[in-house]
Amino acid sequence: MRIKVHCQNRVGILRDILNLLVDYGINVNRGEVGGEQGNAIYLLCPNLINLQFQSLKPKLEAIPGVFGVKRVGLMPSERRHLELNALLAALDFPVLSIDMAGQIVAGNRAAAQLLGVRVDEVPGIPLARYVEELDLPELVRANKARINGLRVKVKGDVFLADIAPLKSEHDDSEALAGAVITLHRADRVGERIYNVRKVELRGFDSIFQSSKVMAAVVREARRMAPLDAPLLIEGETGTGKELLARACHLASPRGQAPFMALNCAGLPESMAETELFGYGPGAFEGARPEGKLGLLELTAGGTLFLDGVGEMSPRLQVKLLRFLQDGCFRRVGSDEEVYLDVRVICATQVDLSELCAKGEFRQDLYHRLNVLSLHIPPLRECLDGLNPLVEHFLDSASRQIGCPLPVLAPQAMDRLSRYHWPGNVRQLENVLFQAVSLCEGGTIKAEHIRLPDYGAPHPLGDFSLEGGLDAIVGRFERAVLERLYREHPSSRLLGKRLGVSHTTIANKLRQHGLGQGGESDGT
Repeated sequence: MRIKVHCQNRVGILRDILNLLVDYGINVNRGEVGGEQGNAIYLLCPNLINLQFQSLKPKLEAIPGVFGVKRVGLMPSERRHLELNALLAALDFPVLSIDMAGQIVAGNRAAAQLLGVRVDEVPGIPLARYVEELDLPELVRANKARINGLRVKVKGDVFLADIAPLKSEHDDSEALAGAVITLHRADRVGERIYNVRKVELRGFDSIFQSSKVMAAVVREARRMAPLDAPLLIEGETGTGKELLARACHLASPRGQAPFMALNCAGLPESMAETELFGYGPGAFEGARPEGKLGLLELTAGGTLFLDGVGEMSPRLQVKLLRFLQDGCFRRVGSDEEVYLDVRVICATQVDLSELCAKGEFRQDLYHRLNVLSLHIPPLRECLDGLNPLVEHFLDSASRQIGCPLPVLAPQAMDRLSRYHWPGNVRQLENVLFQAVSLCEGGTIKAEHIRLPDYGAPHPLGDFSLEGGLDAIVGRFERAVLERLYREHPSSRLLGKRLGVSHTTIANKLRQHGLGQGGESDGT
């Protein structure tokens, strides 16, 4: 158990605390002084159990100068260690710490992958085993200053190395403790510059607004972005929900703070819970002894984006609701209350109100998330802006591939405009990237536009005229419902589209054997 003693900084107070612990037979494994003014003592007591702590707590608080005692999940040094590990693990390029003997002291996960070993096997490896023709200790002694962009070979591949010497407060070479070396693949520097450019452009200006409907959505989003309240974004897959969420974050007062994203869809409950809330030391078998920080803590002061929130388990819904209500949560396997200031933006492909009606989503959580809401229309409802959007993606694809901007043949454009785009804008971008890579002679033809199920029989195209009027009208009605149900996959949405009640639509779907097994999904 870890305990925090909030106390006065006076001579002998630690002795008084330890004497009391000795009387109870409590062993102290480690102690640290913390607090903003050194006014807290942290103690790690492995054999202290909760029952003993409850009886010991009032006696500790009776010691002169002790203001309060409570359990904590982490020692200050453990928290710093976790934060450093999380920071290093988030880097996708290798980082190594080297001592003055040329031995690797520590490295992040990317460095371990580069060297072909496990992270715990990195310490003690000689750098010279992997880096050719580089005497790093001698280089550090000779320069005593940071070196940027040094070309080195690691396992035969060329890297650009940034080398930062580790100095003590003295300037002589004997005081050098080693260096931190950061490696960047020479053949991916251009890609990294492009990725930085993409991140910089992920504001509202990066959202194409050639369609009047999409322009209206962006206007609403601009008004909601500065508001420090939960935001719910609804839209089909590929419509750009995360892009809009990031734009809202960048336009808010939290724009310079972290933006973290978690896709709840498809994640097992236990994994989603530990990723979001983290876990305490030794929370379960196989867990890290020091625990793990979750995305919420890494997002402190910023914005957390939860995609696929409709697929959250009931347990996670309860924990998220409590955080939205009280601003606090507990890590898995920990009793410590963690208070944070984080704005939550959620996205969903399904109608959460329908899930609430079915009892599959908490209604109180839905109302907490739905303080502000935006609906991103599918691409098939924004075809008035298709031409400028196509030109934009063609220009982007040709720049990435490194070829001249191609011309789009009228037949190819006609093919694009007649497609129903189930994957929306993301699918359009991918299709055009493929078309640019396939075309020859600078012209994209219809055969370069590869669309799944393109040219499939339209439900309204060929229905039988056999039988009487009622039979023909029934077949036509079924074709209409079958066609529109793919675009509006619930009785409530389809009823709204056709201007009738969702009960009427539910009965029609059941009559024609459409929808989820012919049963109502909106009542």
